[in-house]
Amino acid sequence: MKNPLLALAILLYFPSLGQLGSILGQVSTESKEALPGASVVLVGTVRGVETNGKGYYILKGLKAGQYTVKVSFVGYKPSIQEVVIKEGEQREVNFSLSDVTELQGVSVFAQSGIKGNTFLPQVNDFTITAGKKNEVIVLDNLQANLAMNNSRQIFSRTPGISVWENDGSGIQLGVASRGLSPNRSWEFNVRMDGYDITPDPMGYPEAYYTPPMEVVDRIEIIRGASSLQYGPQFGGLMNFILRKPDLSTKLVVESQNTTGNNGLFSSFNYVGGTSGRLSYTAYYQKRQGNGWRQNSQFNTDHTHGEISYAISNKLKVGAQLTYMQAVSQQAGGLTDTEFAQNSQQSKRARNWFSTPWFIYALTADYIINTNSKLSMKYFGTTAERNSVGFMRAITEVDPKGNRQVDRDLYQTNGAEMRYLLDYRIGSWKNTVASGLRYFHGEMQRKLVGIGTSNNDLDLSIQGLYNRDLLFTNSNYATFAETILRPTETLALTFGARLEKIDTRMEGQSGLSAAGQPIAVTPESRGRSFVLFGAGAEYKLSPNTKLYSNIAQAYRPVLSSDLLPPATTDVIDPNLSDAKGYNFDIGYRGEVGNYLTFDIDYFYLDYANRVGTISQQASDGRIFQYRTNLGHSVSKGAEAYIEFSPTTAWLKHQRFGNISVFASIAAIRARYLNFKTTSVINGKIVEGNLAGKHVENAPDKINRYGITYSKKGLSVSWQISDIGQAFADASNTITPNAAATTGLIPGYQVQDISGSFKFKKYAQLKFGVNNITDTRYFTRRSGGYPGPGILPADGRTWYVGLNLKFIK
Repeated sequence: MKNPLLALAILLYFPSLGQLGSILGQVSTESKEALPGASVVLVGTVRGVETNGKGYYILKGLKAGQYTVKVSFVGYKPSIQEVVIKEGEQREVNFSLSDVTELQGVSVFAQSGIKGNTFLPQVNDFTITAGKKNEVIVLDNLQANLAMNNSRQIFSRTPGISVWENDGSGIQLGVASRGLSPNRSWEFNVRMDGYDITPDPMGYPEAYYTPPMEVVDRIEIIRGASSLQYGPQFGGLMNFILRKPDLSTKLVVESQNTTGNNGLFSSFNYVGGTSGRLSYTAYYQKRQGNGWRQNSQFNTDHTHGEISYAISNKLKVGAQLTYMQAVSQQAGGLTDTEFAQNSQQSKRARNWFSTPWFIYALTADYIINTNSKLSMKYFGTTAERNSVGFMRAITEVDPKGNRQVDRDLYQTNGAEMRYLLDYRIGSWKNTVASGLRYFHGEMQRKLVGIGTSNNDLDLSIQGLYNRDLLFTNSNYATFAETILRPTETLALTFGARLEKIDTRMEGQSGLSAAGQPIAVTPESRGRSFVLFGAGAEYKLSPNTKLYSNIAQAYRPVLSSDLLPPATTDVIDPNLSDAKGYNFDIGYRGEVGNYLTFDIDYFYLDYANRVGTISQQASDGRIFQYRTNLGHSVSKGAEAYIEFSPTTAWLKHQRFGNISVFASIAAIRARYLNFKTTSVINGKIVEGNLAGKHVENAPDKINRYGITYSKKGLSVSWQISDIGQAFADASNTITPNAAATTGLIPGYQVQDISGSFKFKKYAQLKFGVNNITDTRYFTRRSGGYPGPGILPADGRTWYVGLNLKFIK
């Protein structure tokens, strides 16, 4: 080496580079069958791998010393061995796992059992979930149209989830639970790998970005009690966990290519793997199509890269970069008459929408000792929401003149630190999770720009925007929650969260007659408050448990709530965040590998809802006053049951395996109090929405399905049975001319999807969505992307080929 100082530095930094050892071996069943995909970890470190297709594993780069190796696999009893290795030694350690279900007297056969939703453990990574209503949607367990992010199928086994189905492109996700609004999932705290991906969780929580479901490993949902550890939104946490690097091989190459009617083409391409201490993944997805309706074409590009490196056995660092470019033509709404005539038609040919979205995250995980660990995440978003088109009521014909341009520019950054500690009080084995959070978000909102008369996505404008505003949110939070375990069967949880939120608005509220900017009076709001919660969990058997929790929740005042829609309107200076609580009590578990169930009762109290009423000034002038007006309650029962009769009753399954599921929710979402006013003959008349249905909240959300599998073939059929809902809080039944209010009828829609694995590396996927070509809608929009009825897609089909190569 030409540089002796560099050589010396390398020798000093890597003093034992040539003396590192490894642990390797094979994991198999007691009957000597290899177990691919088994988890092999060094206890008390960040090091871990998975077994390859033949059950082999290797842990490299280990210093001399004693290690505790733990091997686990779903359905098998974990195995632990103490291993001592010398300098440079390759130590072979094999593991044989015993089948837990056999110990319970249930036999297991190939393709047997059920593959539905699962549940989180009491402690999931750095999160306490004991006593909380939760679900884990494992995407590999579903037969669904993942190429198009079909929410109706993805959330089919998750009870109480309502879906807005007006975005057939799959770009944006609109789901909610328990009578809340599905508008871009904004009643959920939406995250990806544990960090924020929405424009601003405090001031603008709409989820414009949704990761491609082909790269999502699982979706973790924790209902309202997640507020203690994750903060805002009554719906709870929805966390998309992306596929992690394959720990069993150096290189995996995968390509999934899908085509379908309406010009659908989707190509998802993935690479990933692990080499020693380094793990990596990268994917690119291209999805485009013409859409089911007229004027509804879409074109999206998704790119993601992730890398992690174990600097030592206790410290692992990582980085993630994600970029999406999505462009979609918006077909606009329809009147009720137009929907009945032809729900595929469109009266808007010049409306467009785009969302460039860039997300980054830096992570570090540190194992302090066998009882404690620390996690750090730094994350941020640079993104846009752009729309251009003719935005007037659907009853008005587009005159082909200048279009309206609206743009949001988002810039956010934040950091979270989480600490997990196992501790004892006498014989009690307890756990505490705590953390700190910082978030800062800026949203520049440019509204009502005079655009061109072109037909394409042209965001250029003439002159100035009518409104040009800057909204800023800063959030500081700290939390702590503990599990107390007085016995092996009982767990009690207690927690609190302190929030501090500062919101500011400034900028331009309009233009004068001369075209000069009119400055808005800057508005600032600061508030601090504490949330409390408690829960309990009791094991009735090793695999079944009772659970219950109650936790306070809140929804921050939106940034847009600080700006009156007209200069004569007034915002309440004491306008406050919506607050309330969630309560759950339920029974969930598994019986062998042939039955999974979760049955619960819930109560969601939602107070301080924001609304607008008419007020009269001292001079007799009537103005609109925006303040806290409403109080609603959602309560009901939810049930998820999945059962495999072939596994339960047949010893041999020569004809394949059958499993059936039911996901049922009976929801009563009503206003207890919501003051309203109207102006009649110049006088204010007061009213109240007490007893009215909460808008967009059906009383029933039921889904049923059956799956048949044999060898490489698996086919699923499902039916969704959704009750009627109202588009407005006044519960208007007869629609208005613009179709923005009125009844949203109930509907039933069926889907069938399947896959066939015909090589070790090849899989065919296929399906038909909305088999019976039912014409229905789930939304009446009062504004963009309508206004009016936004129809759901009719019958569509898809077929795809997946190829996967492992080196």
